[in-house]
Amino acid sequence: MSNSSSLTQFLLLAFADRRELQLLHFWLFLAISLAALLANGLILSAVACDHHLHTPMGFFLLNLSLTDLGCICTIFPKAMHNSLHNTTTISYMGCAAQVFFFAFFMSAEYFLLTIMCYDRYVAICKPLHYGTLLGSRACAHMAAAAWAAGFLNSLLHTANTFSLPLCQGNALGQFFCEIPHILKLSCSHSGYLREIGLLLFTVSLGLGCLIFIVFSYVQIFRAVLRIPSQQGRHKAFSTCLPHLAVVSLFLSTAIFADLKPPSNSSPSLDLALSVLYSVVPPALNPLIYSLRNQELKDALRKM
Repeated sequence: MSNSSSLTQFLLLAFADRRELQLLHFWLFLAISLAALLANGLILSAVACDHHLHTPMGFFLLNLSLTDLGCICTIFPKAMHNSLHNTTTISYMGCAAQVFFFAFFMSAEYFLLTIMCYDRYVAICKPLHYGTLLGSRACAHMAAAAWAAGFLNSLLHTANTFSLPLCQGNALGQFFCEIPHILKLSCSHSGYLREIGLLLFTVSLGLGCLIFIVFSYVQIFRAVLRIPSQQGRHKAFSTCLPHLAVVSLFLSTAIFADLKPPSNSSPSLDLALSVLYSVVPPALNPLIYSLRNQELKDALRKM
């Protein structure tokens, strides 16, 4: 029997038992992480250097790329290290840091996606007020609010999770530290209920953001369909499709992971779903935006 005061490390779930497969996972993760770092780095450089992208959407896209880079840098280094060195351990403090930063960047990304939806709503439904409602100061305040809300949400969950006594061993059924798997090791009923309460609050906040996104897009599509010219409708839709695709990817991968079968599911299925929602969105977001945004494509071509 162990508790959190004497626990010095956790055991993560290995991707494979065979050495050849472990090295294959290392090279695969290395390729994905380098591609994601390169793509998000190019977007950051393009937005920073090209004055055509010094717009509210460009500013929020820069912040979105920062959250994607944060997610990649939080998950991949330890997973690659374990695959390369044939180990599954992570220190107690390293696990706490991984939980905090992953929750922080994922929460901030969701709030930023909600703000970017507001940007599209104002641009299409209230174009005459765009400069007033989304000035540089307003954009900075909204981005700061997204980062602050993500920080607070992550801090509350991490502090509560790692204050619980752990008496069910130290083996996590996941390739990175995640709150639900750590809660399974807890023997504190009250602490578990506190975390459930925090989760319900977070879910309620997330549902509020989702309702706002859906309502905004209903208004956006109604406004676009009233545009008389086909070229105008196409241009309006093309400015919204990347954001809608990124939001759909973010939510669908998270929902698939949350709706996976309970304890009777295979470890390989758990790993596949975990990779789906923790790796796929940060890696694909830059590609989605660069394919549909002509100004971004022009800036990348210049670079």
